[in-house]
Amino acid sequence: MTRKRNDTHSTEFGIWLRDQKEIDSSAGYVASNIDYIWENYKTKDWMLIEEKRFMTNCPYSQKMQFKKIAEKLKMLNDKTYHGFHLLQFENTNPDDGKIFLDGKEITKDLLLKFLRFEL
Repeated sequence: MTRKRNDTHSTEFGIWLRDQKEIDSSAGYVASNIDYIWENYKTKDWMLIEEKRFMTNCPYSQKMQFKKIAEKLKMLNDKTYHGFHLLQFENTNPDDGKIFLDGKEITKDLLLKFLRFEL
């Protein structure tokens, strides 16, 4: 029986996964999702973005998974790939607080330039 969780940012499957003792993190199993595969389909430029609200950081296991993905993608030498980035909001979005990109504070204008692949 699956217990009810107070988790507004997970799917029913995500909750179910966490309730399965056979695949618990103590046995080595971890899961992460990537928030955005951001692309300009006209230019083929693309990047991966992990979004965190309230200045949350990635847990260690998520950092390691993202690092592994980023390293493998770099090896492809794809000139249209613009990396794996952490986008943090002081609150919930660019309009209600500070914005940090890869640990550095930026403005909303710089965020838009970044999203247009101009940085």
